[in-house]
Amino acid sequence: MTTGLLWIAGAYLLGSVPTGLLLGKLYGIDVRNEGSGNIGATNLYRTVGRKVGIMTLVGDCLKGLLPVLLVWQLGYAEPMQAWVGLAAFCGHVFSVFLLFKGGKGVATALGVFLALAPLAVVGALAVFILLVAIWRYISLGSIMAAAVMPLIIFFRPHSPQLLIATVLIAAVVIIKHHSNISRLIAGTESKFKA
Repeated sequence: MTTGLLWIAGAYLLGSVPTGLLLGKLYGIDVRNEGSGNIGATNLYRTVGRKVGIMTLVGDCLKGLLPVLLVWQLGYAEPMQAWVGLAAFCGHVFSVFLLFKGGKGVATALGVFLALAPLAVVGALAVFILLVAIWRYISLGSIMAAAVMPLIIFFRPHSPQLLIATVLIAAVVIIKHHSNISRLIAGTESKFKA
């Protein structure tokens, strides 16, 4: 039990590393003061450039993927993997290094689910791609992908712990997009430009 708690704490600390903020500073920019003010890949893409946006996406994704894969390799079952993934996600969204502020968690959640439920990711990714292709809103795609993920997990043979973690992750992702939701309703949300 104690070892499991250490893995959860370690995953939280890894998730807390603010990838986008650090990459932005390498380019002389504090992304918290640019664009949307978010430290995630979309804001880095828009304010610093495509390369840094992609690097942020990959870095944030790995923060969720690697801890889950590590505990899986060590023989922990899916319930512990789910808690470790949730901890990494919470680290990104509520970073101890940023006074418990952080990103919206989409890329880190993607990493978590690539490790825990890759087939479910395919379904959620299809929703994301379809919505972004039609309406060009990254936020809308992210919100809806988060919303469908618990439904997909529910109908797949996964543990109750993973379903609980998925519901919590989806809820936080949607809540963190509250300002995007307001802009979508008002018709002022920025569209994605490739």
